[in-house]
Amino acid sequence: MSKSSFLKQFFKQKKMVGSIAPSSRFLSAKMLNHLPLKQAKFIVELGPGNGVFTEKILAKMGDDSQLLVIELNEEFHKALSTKITHPNFNLFHDSADQLGVLLQKMGGDKADIIISSLPLANFPIDLRDSLLDIIQTYLKDDGYFVQFQYSLQAKKYIKKRFPSTKINFTPLNLPPAFVYSCQKTA
Repeated sequence: MSKSSFLKQFFKQKKMVGSIAPSSRFLSAKMLNHLPLKQAKFIVELGPGNGVFTEKILAKMGDDSQLLVIELNEEFHKALSTKITHPNFNLFHDSADQLGVLLQKMGGDKADIIISSLPLANFPIDLRDSLLDIIQTYLKDDGYFVQFQYSLQAKKYIKKRFPSTKINFTPLNLPPAFVYSCQKTA
């Protein structure tokens, strides 16, 4: 998907698309480099957009890992379905609130790692809280949750569910972003 198509989706669906440009390689590194992708059985990506993180996850994950990708935006979903053909790539045109159902479809009950690009700041409070509760529910104990945002607005809501949260800043992204790296404690 071209940068102009990405921008078009931003203006068309501002509540669902949180950025004017795809994520940078610098943001990708801060989101993914610390995760044990090779050892994970079930990896979930929420709101992959044009698949910047998706391709990097697929390159780093183990041969037995399964990547479950949930994209609600029609254009992004269509682009991803033609762009990526990896055998362990499982793309669903659905809402992130269906995470539990989709994990069960794939024979799993909890994810080892959940990577989210959902624009939480754009969502109504009830939806944001519900999605964070779902993520916490379907992440295994000692599992990893990584979320990026363009502000610290979601900090208290994420830390409430994941007390073990580290926040990194990525200035080399358009716009600059904060990466919330969380580990679920038992």
